[in-house]
Amino acid sequence: MNDMTEKKLFTVSVFAENAVGVLNQVTAIYTRRCINIESITASACSIPGVHKFTMTAFSDRVTMEKVVKQIEKRIDVIKAFLYTDDDIVYQEVALYKVPTEKLLAEKHLEWIIRKHSARILEITPEYTVIEKTGHRDETESLFEALKRYDIRQFARSGRVTITKDPVEYVTALLQERQQDQ
Repeated sequence: MNDMTEKKLFTVSVFAENAVGVLNQVTAIYTRRCINIESITASACSIPGVHKFTMTAFSDRVTMEKVVKQIEKRIDVIKAFLYTDDDIVYQEVALYKVPTEKLLAEKHLEWIIRKHSARILEITPEYTVIEKTGHRDETESLFEALKRYDIRQFARSGRVTITKDPVEYVTALLQERQQDQ
């Protein structure tokens, strides 16, 4: 397999107007191509009235380039970008809930939390919530280490990204459009 057909993890960032149904339209494009979305985040971005959707999926470059082109055809989409991990800085947040009695009884548990650069967010008599920010392999590693301490709940966010480019291209694009009007 060459680089164009090799399946690997791609990140797509979509900048869109804050309108009802945009996320549904975007995810439908993945569904039609039978591409499973691995993670998804959506939030306001630095541009007022614009939201950023970040999705990860395993596929090949040719297919993902077609997905991005289809996404950009949506009326409320301003611009979509395709990235590999080398193009972006990214993080995920994971939360783990363990029984407080385990934390107090097992001194090794505190060492695990420190070793993984995690932090304790909340302690109650019943449970302790631990937070880990990092890449998926880092949050998975902590999950594996905490398994024997009776994890009661686990949640992980989708990927949050910024580009390594010195310019925010969507901002430049919007400024260019405003000048043309």
